Amino acid sequence: MDRADIVHDAFVTRVSAGQFPDGNVASGPLPGPEAVAIFRAQCLSRNLDRRSRKMQAAGQGFYTIGSSGHEGMAAVASALRTDDMAFLHYRDGAFQTRRSAMVPGTTPAWDMLLSFSTAKSDPMSGGRHKVLGSRSLNIPPQTSTIASHLPKAVGAAYSIALAKRHPPEHKVLADDGIVMCSFGDASANHSTAQGAINTACWTSYQSVPLPLLFVCEDNGIGISTRTPQGWIGANFAHKPGLKYFRADGLDIFDTFRAAQQAADYVRTRKKPAFLHLTMVRLYGHAGADLQQTYLAKSVFEDWEHNDPLLHSARLLTESGILSQDDVLSIYTETEAQCARVAAEVIQQPRLTSASEVMAAIIPPVRVCKPTNGPPAGARDTAFDSDLKQMDKPQPMSRLINWALTDLMLEFPEIVMMGEDVGRKGGVYGVTQKLSDRFGPDRMIDTVLDEQSILGLAIGLGHNGFVPMPEIQFLAYLHNAEDQLRGEAATLPFFSNGQFTNPMVLRIAGLGYQKGFGGHFHNDNSLAVLRDIPGVIVACPSHGADAAKMLRECVRLAREEQRVVVFVEPIALYPMRDLHDDKDSGWMCHYPAPDQRIELGQVGVTGDGPLAIVTYGNGHYLSQKAAKTLEEQGISTRIIDMRWIAPMPVEGILAAINGAEKVLVVDECRGTGGQSEALLSMLIEHSTLPAARLAAEDSFIATGPAYAVTMPSHGSIVTAATDLWNAP
Repeated sequence: MDRADIVHDAFVTRVSAGQFPDGNVASGPLPGPEAVAIFRAQCLSRNLDRRSRKMQAAGQGFYTIGSSGHEGMAAVASALRTDDMAFLHYRDGAFQTRRSAMVPGTTPAWDMLLSFSTAKSDPMSGGRHKVLGSRSLNIPPQTSTIASHLPKAVGAAYSIALAKRHPPEHKVLADDGIVMCSFGDASANHSTAQGAINTACWTSYQSVPLPLLFVCEDNGIGISTRTPQGWIGANFAHKPGLKYFRADGLDIFDTFRAAQQAADYVRTRKKPAFLHLTMVRLYGHAGADLQQTYLAKSVFEDWEHNDPLLHSARLLTESGILSQDDVLSIYTETEAQCARVAAEVIQQPRLTSASEVMAAIIPPVRVCKPTNGPPAGARDTAFDSDLKQMDKPQPMSRLINWALTDLMLEFPEIVMMGEDVGRKGGVYGVTQKLSDRFGPDRMIDTVLDEQSILGLAIGLGHNGFVPMPEIQFLAYLHNAEDQLRGEAATLPFFSNGQFTNPMVLRIAGLGYQKGFGGHFHNDNSLAVLRDIPGVIVACPSHGADAAKMLRECVRLAREEQRVVVFVEPIALYPMRDLHDDKDSGWMCHYPAPDQRIELGQVGVTGDGPLAIVTYGNGHYLSQKAAKTLEEQGISTRIIDMRWIAPMPVEGILAAINGAEKVLVVDECRGTGGQSEALLSMLIEHSTLPAARLAAEDSFIATGPAYAVTMPSHGSIVTAATDLWNAP
């Protein structure tokens, strides 16, 4: 027999007989009518769980993680305002059912069962997943996240005070609002949770406003691994800058009291708090999980004996707020409602095509007010002495700096963040002077934690900013790639475009640095970025392109709400010469602020019959090789992809039109690199003979061998000559 049915039968039997678990008497500030509303939300959540299990067993519903045992979160919802953004633990159905009742016009049973059944009419994800979330309830969608939502909760909380000082056009959160983020005791051990909470403490310790309420739902187990008794309290009760509150999550009166106190503290003090709620887990981890296979029967039977609905029934009846009949009436009423709605929901159509599933990968375009440029004189003041240099060619690093300056002057909602981006101006000086020009509010020096950097950006994006986080080196992204893959990129997908977190992520990367780093500072792989649906990856090769592409990237984020990654080739930052010493052949004049390169537009140099398709450092090296090839009688056309993802297929095919052969030069590794995709595309869309030159499947060494695993001037000449002379 399903444990859900056993718990259900036990509830009805024990309430009818007045057999309740022991507990404290009802006390605290929770009014009787509010307590009843909380109990109704608890009953609805419980019966939604039970109904979803029955739907799944009948093949009418799909994977689901239930909320049974965590119904105390309904009391937390009552203690918060409905405009307080809530990033929910996947067991927080009761929080959503309670908040739904607090917002007129919502239909929680209908909406949540649509999600459980993956109906196309699911108002949150459009049938893409079983998610908690609602635009009208200010609950961004979450799936089976293991703490990955904590960094962006920190960012959203940070954005509140920042938005009060610098209101963005698309501001969402109230000036006196708070952000709530909930998670389980097992998730609290995840490095992402530890990093996010540490960042919150680090911020609070410096008296920077951070109105954030962490809620840890401690049921004592993570799937099958028990949490040591007392671990959560010992870990979080005495952290600097973090106020600790504790309550019995089975007692709605105690939970409401502690949640209200914690929320008031966060709202008035603008400091983070940690609310620790002890709970139980009923039924197992997920629908297919049978906890009786790995737990002693006495363990889960004790949890079932302490069913939070039984505790709520005891508190309500003992205090005279409800009778036992009233309790049963509410419970059976919600049970009947869920059964009735489920019968309708399973008739709803579901997604059936790839196009339907993919329709929400790219978020909708939003209306932005036109800008008239910076105020009169602001540009002269910001650039100051740099204005005198603008009539001279400059290397890429300086042109990116100037482009960032113009963009931040034009769009006050742009905020940059990262390690050393402010006072120092970045490892390579690309953001020098920006802190002086725009202040620490818009040039934020962060902790050394890439997850927190990206989480801050995602959270700011939730509140209308256009964040521009920086990751110092491409290899460092791997410390935090799930913030892009599992959070930023999936938000529009799982919300059917209702929630977005646009950003332009700048990363210094790729190889060919002569005197620094080895593989950790010279990482020649973009594979982790290229396969994230919806993410745009840009890679300029010289300064003028970098400035114009960066402007397009900001437009894509600001107007089209896209997540954009701007990969800046480190070795080309200072590059001045192309063919000869001091020829200044790779420096450029700063393009006018209204010039940009559109997404998908490739660069073409020459019109020879041998086409070389490349990007980044490969473009620079191919230009050097083209001179040598020309001297050998081989005329080339060099095609700079510029845009790595999505691949600019139309632009490349147009550029090779009239060519006779195609060589792909890829500075990334042969396995997983761009060359694989480029050759596949050429096979599918072109009849031209093609070959590739890619980097070895190797990490990069330090010292004289820094470039030997990657394409070079000489190897490009050889590969091009061999291809051209091949029959």
